[in-house]
Amino acid sequence: MDRTTLKQTTDLPVSTITELLSLSCKRYTYLPAFTHAGATLEYQELDRLSTHFASYIQHHTLLEKGDRIALLLPNLLQFPVALFGALKAGLVVINLNPQFTANELQRQMQDSEAKAAVVLSQMSENLAEIINTTSLQTVIVTNVVDLHSPMTRWWYTFSSNWQLSDSGLDSFAGTVGFRKALKLGEKKLFKKVSICPDDLAFLQYTGGTTGVAKGVMLHHRQLIANMHQINDVLSEILVSGKEVVCTPLPIYHIYSLTFHCLVMLSHGSHMVLIPNPRDLDALVGEFVKYPFTILAGLNTHFIGLCQHSIFVQLDFNSLKATFSGGVALTQSAAHEWESVTGSRVLEGYGLTEASPVVSANSPRSVASGTVGKPLRDTQVKILGEEGDVLSYGETGELWVKGPQVMQGYWNKPVDTKQVLVDGWLKTGDIARVDPQGNIQIVDRQKDMINVSGFAVYPNELEKVISCHPDVLECAAIGIPDEICGEHIKLYVVSSNQRLSIRDVRDYCRERLTSYKVPRVVEFRKSLPHNGVGKVLRRQLREEELNALQHPKYGRHL
Repeated sequence: MDRTTLKQTTDLPVSTITELLSLSCKRYTYLPAFTHAGATLEYQELDRLSTHFASYIQHHTLLEKGDRIALLLPNLLQFPVALFGALKAGLVVINLNPQFTANELQRQMQDSEAKAAVVLSQMSENLAEIINTTSLQTVIVTNVVDLHSPMTRWWYTFSSNWQLSDSGLDSFAGTVGFRKALKLGEKKLFKKVSICPDDLAFLQYTGGTTGVAKGVMLHHRQLIANMHQINDVLSEILVSGKEVVCTPLPIYHIYSLTFHCLVMLSHGSHMVLIPNPRDLDALVGEFVKYPFTILAGLNTHFIGLCQHSIFVQLDFNSLKATFSGGVALTQSAAHEWESVTGSRVLEGYGLTEASPVVSANSPRSVASGTVGKPLRDTQVKILGEEGDVLSYGETGELWVKGPQVMQGYWNKPVDTKQVLVDGWLKTGDIARVDPQGNIQIVDRQKDMINVSGFAVYPNELEKVISCHPDVLECAAIGIPDEICGEHIKLYVVSSNQRLSIRDVRDYCRERLTSYKVPRVVEFRKSLPHNGVGKVLRRQLREEELNALQHPKYGRHL
């Protein structure tokens, strides 16, 4: 293939993820697909190794089409190999945070009835603890450098004294090493499994930031539809076979999964995997090595990188697009990122139940402070408390309808009926739509703070307060109050130790209505986040409620 004359493709003739992989690997055979720590898989290698993985599943396990397999992996080369291999074998993939606690793992393993799992040895302790309470039959244990060169593997083994028994799963009869599984699969002829658009591809669990996580059923049809919708927005800037994509977002999150493993894969892009996005030195090191053209990140990434002394000195001429999703983008972070890199941040909106993207700012037209217009074939409406459809500019709950919307929640018909009404998805997000059709997300319905009958949305407060030059990050929650229902407590992470509570409250008084000014301000070194970087307001609320229930604070209840 002539690498200089690759055609740009936006609507690939595919209807399943396995067809997408097959076509991309044929079109971009010798181009790099995924890189981790200097080791690279070309597209043809990704196809070959994922087939070996599928063959192992087919010939050496009792797994059948439709069975569930859990992936507990950070961003390593093994992730796309196991992901696409499992899909080729007809399995349903469950992407889980490898840093989950034993209790979190147990809930989702039992709910999904997963029969197999792929886990990183160094992150397997919690799985080993609860494995006897699950339906697991096969556990494939991998090592960080399993798909690196023999010399790298030897050095890693020598320097870390790594052994399979260190995984804690050595006593489990169904344990096998990742490399051994690939070798066993290579020796058997893989028989292609018939996959259709209506087959279930993923059980993608919601973040659980506002309650117990639920398994979202996403079929091949919804995910491929969302890929086409996103490609439609980005068609003018993506050049097939030419994009180099920085991948700090964990692929186990739906935002990263769809963007990197579907959209970017469809263009033959080169994904450079970052296992630990919080390690800014390592992240900046990858920026130095590779001329990135695309970055999909979070608000926290943009803030952290813009404060990194080496990052701000880099040449960003190759960076032509930066995307933000997963958490709300603050205008201060967007402005600073553009000032440092020259790249505007294109913010979009989505949720797991919509595969995930609902709307996005187009590179052709960026509406600052909004998440852009609905994607192709996507309808939205804003409903008031009485169920009435609201007009432009009015605030209410966002409902969404489109080909990317989920079929429902796994084993939860009641919950499904509560959020799916005549094909419309009730998002639980409070939003408004401007006359141009751009959507502005106000906040989660469940996060609303009721102060003396007035609705206060934490996101709006946080966007204002984060513009303070000394505020790195902040979070607002409601605290029970006998007089006004709830009062506002603000948590602040500051870059200036001299910043005082009075300074913060004075800043708020100048910019916010009086009832929106936080009554209590607490400084912290950091805030709790989930795996993708979203602040866990629920955890902050629980901490406060536990403190209030303590006898010392009983008078405040």
